[in-house]
Amino acid sequence: MPSLTLVAQFDHQVTGVTVTHDGRTFVNFPRWTEDNEVSVAELMDDGGLRPYPNEEWNAWRNANDASPEDHWVCVQAVVADGDSVWVLDPAAPATAHLVENGPKLVQIALDGDRVAQTVRFGEDVAPEGSYLNDVRFSPDGTTAYITDSGWRGALVVVDVESGTARRVLDGHPSTQPEDDVTVEIDGERLSRPDGRGAVFAADSLALSNDGETLYWKALTGKTLYRIATSALRDESLDADALAEAVETVGQTEVTDGLWIHSSGRFFLTAVEKDAVIERDGDTETVAVQDDRLRWPDTMSEGPDGAMYVTASHIQDSPWFDPAADKSVPSALFRFDPAG
Repeated sequence: MPSLTLVAQFDHQVTGVTVTHDGRTFVNFPRWTEDNEVSVAELMDDGGLRPYPNEEWNAWRNANDASPEDHWVCVQAVVADGDSVWVLDPAAPATAHLVENGPKLVQIALDGDRVAQTVRFGEDVAPEGSYLNDVRFSPDGTTAYITDSGWRGALVVVDVESGTARRVLDGHPSTQPEDDVTVEIDGERLSRPDGRGAVFAADSLALSNDGETLYWKALTGKTLYRIATSALRDESLDADALAEAVETVGQTEVTDGLWIHSSGRFFLTAVEKDAVIERDGDTETVAVQDDRLRWPDTMSEGPDGAMYVTASHIQDSPWFDPAADKSVPSALFRFDPAG
């Protein structure tokens, strides 16, 4: 089994990570339990964090006049695609109410670290109660696919060139939490102080290397789904026809992140097991397991094929542990899937 190597430790709760083709590493810190000073950062060689793309984009706070249109509000994911890093901002601090005009997908050109495009999401795509979670891009970079893990799960399809987006499979069983699934951590049901369990809709997301198949599942669920991306891009299909195109892949773990490696290997983060597992057909094996992987969250692949994974420590946050400090320490790790 591969060993897990610590890359960086953070004083705040990390979720997303992405590694570019030339080895630059970016992370993000959502505003879940605290008003972070840095939402998106580049990880420097000395372990320090450089606000990205600059300090001004990171200057929004819960109580100031910074415009949510051109500042990070509550960033959930960072994803490198070619010569760009894309930042997904659901703009819902504490995964609660949306900040008006905040939901967006922003492209930052790595050459010059400049904002190149902003795709804004209106209420038709990101309604109140939504929480846009993760994003994948077609190989040609023309289409983005997003999961919504909010109270009413869905997928979002973005035409990158036009900057238009559509909300699909809204309320479909494949994008909803499963009623009979609970999250168990350290042998006990994970619940909030008022007794509510951990309930998250469509979250985990992966795209096949050829761009023809999209995979997803609810975090609070064990059923993995897929669909041909040609169906998602076909705007002539109505809701019923699109629903018929959804296929069940099989049963798996309670997972947060999915990743299809450049080699074609399929990895999933198993949050209840402090592990990353690999799926081959209907067979799943543990790729790496370590007690330090407290809620393995997001994965990314480096240019050398190494896998990076964040440990977001969601179970250690004030959401589920009222005695916890609002600032939740977290970490970034890497492992070599070849062993």
